[in-house]
Amino acid sequence: MPHPSRFLTAEQFLLTLMAEIAIMAVLATMLVRFNWFRKILLTEKRDWPERLVFAGSLGLPLTFGVLSRLLLHYDAADLTLAGSFLAGLLAGPYAGAIVGVMVGVPPVIAGEWIALPFAVGCGFAGGGLREICPKEAIWHFSPLFFTDLHRNVWRLVRRFQIDWVVILLAAPIGLEIIRQELGRRFSDPERLYYHSATNSWLLALVILATVLCVAVPIKIWNSARIEHRLQEQEKLLMAARVEALASQINPHFLFNTLTSISSLIRSKPETARMLIVKLSGLLRRLLRSQEHFVTLREELEAIDEYLDIETIRFGPRLRVEKAIDPASLEIVVPSMLLQPLVENSIKHGLSPKIGEGRITLKSVRQNGHVIIDVIDNGVGVIPAHAERVQAGGIGLRNVNERLQVIYGANYQLQLDSVPGEGTCARIVIPELQVPGRMSA
Repeated sequence: MPHPSRFLTAEQFLLTLMAEIAIMAVLATMLVRFNWFRKILLTEKRDWPERLVFAGSLGLPLTFGVLSRLLLHYDAADLTLAGSFLAGLLAGPYAGAIVGVMVGVPPVIAGEWIALPFAVGCGFAGGGLREICPKEAIWHFSPLFFTDLHRNVWRLVRRFQIDWVVILLAAPIGLEIIRQELGRRFSDPERLYYHSATNSWLLALVILATVLCVAVPIKIWNSARIEHRLQEQEKLLMAARVEALASQINPHFLFNTLTSISSLIRSKPETARMLIVKLSGLLRRLLRSQEHFVTLREELEAIDEYLDIETIRFGPRLRVEKAIDPASLEIVVPSMLLQPLVENSIKHGLSPKIGEGRITLKSVRQNGHVIIDVIDNGVGVIPAHAERVQAGGIGLRNVNERLQVIYGANYQLQLDSVPGEGTCARIVIPELQVPGRMSA
């Protein structure tokens, strides 16, 4: 048999209502911390397993709350109305009915036989409202509904335009009024638990608490949805930015190579033909690979093809040396990262130089990072102009921006140049050896 209603002072009554709202907020916050629950919130069209998971994850703690009221007489833990209605509103009528059954069975066993049909009815009421209400309008239901309530009501009265905020607000209010009437009608013996308000302002507080117990979880879960969407958009934006930066490199490289070929067509037609063959092979390689990240081994192979083209142009004047740490060859790096550095060394460092030019490629693993150097013995740059050169060239600026976008602001292209002796372009990036790659 249910325990008889206990008399509460106004202060105790108010504390009980405040505790109900706090418990509902804590429950909503705890649930949204689980990834599986957050994924369910992100999709509006849920299959049956997801609905059952949602109903179970919300219904179990609500059932424990009802048991706390029945066994421990902790009235604030009973969130039958708000919980059942909320489950139906967010997951559909059957999920609401399942939660209603879960929270309604213990009171029935204790003799509150109206509790079960009332809880199931609240679940179906929320689910029915979900079926006719625009899904996004549900997420606009906020604990601060009263700030724009007068505008929404006036719009409804003046234009006969359906305002879903008003309807969403009216539903839990109506259910609470029904619970109050049923509770008074079957109060001897008590067949339905309810907050027995002794005057109109206490009744108003009960209704407000019920509305907030529905609105607060929606607000918490909607904030999590928005945060997740912002994170996804940020990831997509970064991927698009990396792709845009990568796409700038190929036309820049192609333009410079075609310029070199055009200068050799009349004077050295056979050399120009060999350059075209090499260029077609390199372009074929680029077209086959649409990946944003490659291993350092693959990146060096692409550099070799590019240097084959430049070696034909410069002949014995250009010498290439390598000091590559074998342990660094499988490190994942952004594709086409080194080619602009090699191109810059040849164009601005070695081309103006009289005599033999040398390019040295180095790599080493150190303290969880891989250090890659592109060194030339060209004319060099005055230290005061090094920063301007780095910011001004398309290739160098592109490499520097890609490093910052992918790895963060602390990772930047480092230029160290000595006039008359040469330039060292250094890249330091974190070690990454995962097999998955970021594809276009």
